Amino acid sequence: MPDKTAPDASRRSTRSRSAIYAAALALVAEIGYPRTTIEGIAARAGVGKQTIYRWWPSKADVLLEAFLDLSAQAAGQAGQAPYEIPDTGDLAADLRAVLRAAVDRLLDPAFEAPARALAAEGLLNEQVGREFVARLLEPRLRLCARRLRAAQDSGAVRADVDPRIALELFVSPLAQRWLQRTGPLTHAYADTLVGYALYGIAPR
Repeated sequence: MPDKTAPDASRRSTRSRSAIYAAALALVAEIGYPRTTIEGIAARAGVGKQTIYRWWPSKADVLLEAFLDLSAQAAGQAGQAPYEIPDTGDLAADLRAVLRAAVDRLLDPAFEAPARALAAEGLLNEQVGREFVARLLEPRLRLCARRLRAAQDSGAVRADVDPRIALELFVSPLAQRWLQRTGPLTHAYADTLVGYALYGIAPR
């Protein structure tokens, strides 16, 4: 008879991880990150808390993994690669598409609560902050910078512009408005950012 112990254990592990991810995301949305605990996640997921501690050292690490999984699933359902930056030859249109998609994601209730929790935790927990940037933000920033370099090659952006610094003209105001709720986050706002920023980096 074939030994089915390993496959069954693997399936149980996958099911448990999925349940833990769902529990962490749900609790953060329902009761907030400060009140979410490992014990609460374990109870919601129907697993022992030692199971969680065996895989993650803290609730922040659980939430980060859950959020990364949620982002990957959302991209897959949309038929997209996890990180995809358009290059239609029209830099303004491409950047508007990227920032509009960012607005939609930031306003999506499924993403907003865990994203805010991780952004806040990352300010207090240096390790979580580094992981959040390296695994979620940095891949997108690298592709955006590559898109700006392509625009430099085509003459749409000045050759003396540093693409990584130029990205801050687009990304930082959007993040600040979202984090601090200083104004409405809309497609129109994203389009305005693109217009202002491109004026600053366009050839004279």
